[in-house]
Amino acid sequence: MSIQFAGRDVFDRLNVTDRLKIDHLVSQTQPSEDELHPGSDVVCGLSQTPKSLPPRYFYDDRGSQLFEQICDLPEYYLTRTETAILQDCADQIARLTGACEIVELGSGNSTKTRILLDAYQQADYPLCYRPIDISAGILESSAQELLIDYPTLQVQGLVGTYELALQKLSATHLPKRMICFIGSTLGNLSPQACEEFLQQVTDALQPGEYFLLGIDLQKSKTQLEAAYNDRQGITADFNLNMLRHLNRRFDGNFDLTQFEHFAYYNDIQHQIEMHLRSLKSQTVHLKTLDLTVEFAQGETILSEISRKFDLTAIQHQLQTKTLDLLEVWTDPNQWFGLLLCQLRSPD
Repeated sequence: MSIQFAGRDVFDRLNVTDRLKIDHLVSQTQPSEDELHPGSDVVCGLSQTPKSLPPRYFYDDRGSQLFEQICDLPEYYLTRTETAILQDCADQIARLTGACEIVELGSGNSTKTRILLDAYQQADYPLCYRPIDISAGILESSAQELLIDYPTLQVQGLVGTYELALQKLSATHLPKRMICFIGSTLGNLSPQACEEFLQQVTDALQPGEYFLLGIDLQKSKTQLEAAYNDRQGITADFNLNMLRHLNRRFDGNFDLTQFEHFAYYNDIQHQIEMHLRSLKSQTVHLKTLDLTVEFAQGETILSEISRKFDLTAIQHQLQTKTLDLLEVWTDPNQWFGLLLCQLRSPD
């Protein structure tokens, strides 16, 4: 009996390779600005006043690992709140959508995805998962673990940005697909970028297909600022790691000991603003980009915003993008919202 079990275990692990495909994305028609001129967004952001950097530079492999640690922090209510909502409503989501391919933007370690996969498996639906992440390392490792735990699962991973991945989604073999953007990442987009992103989602769906969206809701300034200034300093390490990533990628000389993490809630714009603040007047060089940047003492780089949403306003915005709301789930404290939408058929 033990020999048969061991053989079956080896067979399942070998079978993982047959059910896994990962594509590293490049433009189909015209190379993007980043492909033509890597780091052009860094040059632009650090050359303007005030300075800023795109949040995508958080997510090298170390940054992705640090973010997973953030999700487990006691102050960071977002992940556990959304997870509890998903646990309550996953079966209902599966019933509403029927069999469908699950596409996840910013998949990370796919922990919350397991809740959805369990629900679809329990409903006896075929399992097809398309994780999309900028970090190839964490995408592949999490996919390998999923394939071992779900013997019938097919995974087609896409390494790249959301924008490029949405453009390059091939046709699904299942009746429909559901694009998932959970984890409150929509809040990292400016209002204009949010409009553009929602249009890209709409363009990637066929009428009758689904969009599952997680959003952080407006709440007290005290609670919000605590979530982004944790006592263990993990969020500070995550923020500073962006500079380490730039040093490695563009041959830079940012001295991480001369910058500090700084985050606060802007209650006019209803958003957390996360900055990297220079502790002294200093000059930084990024050789690969031929870029020299001067910092005054106290000057900051805006590294991320995290907008907090009003449910009524976001529902209206989704409807303007022909995304009809099917269901809204929240927690008892009204801290977080999970919205299931369906793309409206043309009139």
